[in-house]
Amino acid sequence: MRFVLLGAGVFAASLFVVQGQAGVPSSLPLPVLVAVAAVAGLAAWQARRSWWPLAAVGAAGYVWLVMWPPLLVASYFAGLTLSGRRLAAYLGGCLAVCGVAALAGAGRSGPYELMTATTGNALILALAVIGLPLALGLLVRTRRDAARERAERREHEQVMRAEQARAQERARIAREMHDVVAHRVSLMVLHAGALEMRASDEETERAAALIGGIGREALANLRDVLGVLRTPENPPLQPPPALGDLDRLLDQSRALGIAVTRHDEGEARPVEPTVERTAYRVVQEALTNVHKHAGDAATDVLIRYGPEEVEVEVRNEAPKEPPGELPGAGWGLVGLRERVELLGGTLRTSAQDGGGFLVSARIPA
Repeated sequence: MRFVLLGAGVFAASLFVVQGQAGVPSSLPLPVLVAVAAVAGLAAWQARRSWWPLAAVGAAGYVWLVMWPPLLVASYFAGLTLSGRRLAAYLGGCLAVCGVAALAGAGRSGPYELMTATTGNALILALAVIGLPLALGLLVRTRRDAARERAERREHEQVMRAEQARAQERARIAREMHDVVAHRVSLMVLHAGALEMRASDEETERAAALIGGIGREALANLRDVLGVLRTPENPPLQPPPALGDLDRLLDQSRALGIAVTRHDEGEARPVEPTVERTAYRVVQEALTNVHKHAGDAATDVLIRYGPEEVEVEVRNEAPKEPPGELPGAGWGLVGLRERVELLGGTLRTSAQDGGGFLVSARIPA
């Protein structure tokens, strides 16, 4: 919109100039003067794409009719955009235009000669039409650059402060996890080892060994997480669990007294690692909830390979007796749903007839 107004303003000012209200009157017919002013206005309107046509129209109009508005606007754009050699070239071109206008005015009499061939008037006109708008454009550009630099500096400082705050928070979380979680799990592993050494029967020894193994695996995973929190730039990690590790996960649940049965449907095929990890986490979270809320209820785990997706279903029966409630944050299924939906899949959880529970996920693969 502003360039439309600029074009209209240049058209009106140019018409006033060539008619003599604000410049040297021309003897050309009015339709010709209107056409010349319209060309100047059109060039000013197109200055949003390129202002060089406006400069060309301004140079020709200044030499021919002493029509100064287009050259004034072009000089402002030159100060706004040019620098170095290109700015020097523009100034040289303007001096050449003034020189040609002075020669043309010397061959004429009356106002043309007075405006362009008289040294004092020519200098004042050149300063007003070229020098002042050029200086104004340079000033505006300098202020814009300074404002942009200040904004970029403030943005950089904000990013640095945010990064520092994130690093401090990550370090705090890592310390808390190390001081609280890792310490408690280490104690659990030590007690499990002591129980294994002092066990009086084979079943207790196997249970203690299983608890110790799970605890050591948890410590290894915890060390990986702490490494990510402390050094997020490409930390060394163990390979994340995938569907190939599912049997080991099911064996751990069986050793804790849950009758877990695995069913596979469809032809197993390679899928993306993120899909495998997500499918593994679905089974892991579902079995964790079985341990918490269903005790030793029998559980079926189904892995179904479809042509365009992998389906995971974990269905448990009603518990035989109410289990002791274990502490939990209540965010397991929420985080699991987010993980599945990030891959474009869906997660469904529902209570079953007879008191069981179903966790079902469809993951595009």
